[in-house]
Amino acid sequence: MLLLAFKTSQVALHMSVAFAVTYAFTGSLATGGVAAVIEPICNVTLMPLHDKLWKRLKNRREHRNEGRTSVSVALSH
Repeated sequence: MLLLAFKTSQVALHMSVAFAVTYAFTGSLATGGVAAVIEPICNVTLMPLHDKLWKRLKNRREHRNEGRTSVSVALSH
């Protein structure tokens, strides 16, 4: 229940910010409303791709570091 409230408030915050910024720049309630709806849709779509990219970069870095550790251990024997 608390998680649902947290996620709901998060979405409301994103939508409010998108609306406020767009309205401040354009002065249009309609354009602000469209931005408030489109912004969360874009986040839901793009965030998994963003996380996947960073996970791939992290795995690549860990793999590279494992190779260095293996070489340094081999050289120390």
